[in-house]
Amino acid sequence: MSVVGIDLAGVETRPSGFCTLKDLSAETTVHFTDQDIVEQTLNIQPRIVAIDAPLYLPPGRTSLEEKTSPHLRQSDRELLKMGIRLFPATLGPMRKLTARGIKLRKVFEQSGLRVIEAYPGGAQDVLGIPRKQKGLDNLLTGLQALGINGLNSEMNDHELDAVTCAFVGKLFLEGNAVEYGAPGEGIVLPKKEK
Repeated sequence: MSVVGIDLAGVETRPSGFCTLKDLSAETTVHFTDQDIVEQTLNIQPRIVAIDAPLYLPPGRTSLEEKTSPHLRQSDRELLKMGIRLFPATLGPMRKLTARGIKLRKVFEQSGLRVIEAYPGGAQDVLGIPRKQKGLDNLLTGLQALGINGLNSEMNDHELDAVTCAFVGKLFLEGNAVEYGAPGEGIVLPKKEK
């Protein structure tokens, strides 16, 4: 079972982390262009693609250019209630990322791939491992403690977040993740341990 995780950058001039996860074995790379990301993903033909980017607009919004509300999606509100901070999809700096995420989602879905929205920071919170802001070595150790193989200290923050996204995709396929927000348009996080 192959899963792809993508820590998407807002623009093609910045690096996007890319992870292929087979069982618990991870391979990562960095890509810049949409074309590279799409080609790499289609070559793999994963069971699911988990992308760290808003993949849908808030209900009632028809474009990112609108200066009206709403700014929060149902999934955003639910995560905020859980104490998981995030940036709204329509916030100035997030608009390019949202547009790029929506574009890639449509390309993948047209190719027959299943796509979910992942949020590595939120997933790391739920899994009880440190976010990258607490040090990449701590995040790396936390991911290794989940049993993920193939990780090393040379990996950058984009690659490690892509690994987290891929792990969320794997959990989702196994029934061990929850979609918060509108069905089919929510943010997927690991199930909380009881």
